[in-house]
Amino acid sequence: MIPYGKHIIDDDDIAEVVKVLKSDWLTTGPAVTDFEKAVADYTGCGEAVAVSSGTAALHAAMYSLEIKPGDEVIVPPITFAASANCVVYMGATPVFADVEAETLLIDPAAVEQQITPATKAVVAVDYAGQTCDYDSLKNICKKNGIVLVGDCCHAIGAKDEHGRKAGAIADISVFSFHPVKHITTGEGGMVLTDNPELAQKARIFRNHGINLDASARSEKCTWVYDMQELGYNYRITDLQCALGISQLKKLDKFLQIRRDLATCYDRILAKFPEVTPLRSKEGIEHAYHLYAVRIPASRRKAVFEFMRGEKIGVNVHYIPVHYHPYYQEHFKTKKGLCPVAESAYEQLLTLPLHPAMDRKDVKFITDKLDEALKNC
Repeated sequence: MIPYGKHIIDDDDIAEVVKVLKSDWLTTGPAVTDFEKAVADYTGCGEAVAVSSGTAALHAAMYSLEIKPGDEVIVPPITFAASANCVVYMGATPVFADVEAETLLIDPAAVEQQITPATKAVVAVDYAGQTCDYDSLKNICKKNGIVLVGDCCHAIGAKDEHGRKAGAIADISVFSFHPVKHITTGEGGMVLTDNPELAQKARIFRNHGINLDASARSEKCTWVYDMQELGYNYRITDLQCALGISQLKKLDKFLQIRRDLATCYDRILAKFPEVTPLRSKEGIEHAYHLYAVRIPASRRKAVFEFMRGEKIGVNVHYIPVHYHPYYQEHFKTKKGLCPVAESAYEQLLTLPLHPAMDRKDVKFITDKLDEALKNC
């Protein structure tokens, strides 16, 4: 099976993890701080807080922003459920704003229509690996006194048209280091911001609401700590962060492979009249976490099954969040809420793309896709 996404672990990665296994710290130690600094330096962001998953990072961001019951947070429907779930964790209400038809990024015009006096934040998801229209979103947020959150879990290494790196554009942003992402820590995530106060809130939140973790207490030679808030155990281990530091050194190489494979897909699929790749915006540097295309909705299921039968791990990203039974039951969402996203969902198909592939794999995949479209 050629999976839609896949991690690459080499001997250097393994050696770095083994070093930690032989050290005095397995968790909450120096590798965590080193990984945070490395990611902050890479993105150009002032503060980075490592946590146990991308979902934990989203939850910590919502906590840092003091989102609470009665608040509303605007999110796109074409994303993984965690982008909206983090709002629900805080007792607040996610409000779905439709996406742009050609990119499936959140539509600033749709965002503006959804703002109410209860709106406290907007979550912009860098879907598939390209940055949202942050300038327009920032202007809307500033005008309305609300905060912009960047869900950059698809986009580490991406740049917008001004050369700003994903993770360093919004008021607070998050990354994921799940194995299908660009770099991995097994499971893991990161909160990024230039606001030291928000970063400190995230650090306390990841550690049960306690103001000093074990490493800090060791440095201060004290046993004293204060539980200031009700937090969670969202800590990440030094083992994971050692892997993350090693992986980060390879990120630019991984990105180049992804971009090369995407260019290969673009060239071949330009000859497929029934296949429409998503549009890449002018001037951006795409990170290509996903290579998503549109195919005729009436044949999507048959094509999906054919490709899986050929051991090609196509997928669909994503079922609109407002379709999920939980949201329909608890927030009364229903079909028709976001017509652009809903129409796109019926046609979406994700083709495999990851650094373990080469151009021969792309040729094999597109040949099989051509066969599926002709016969399904």
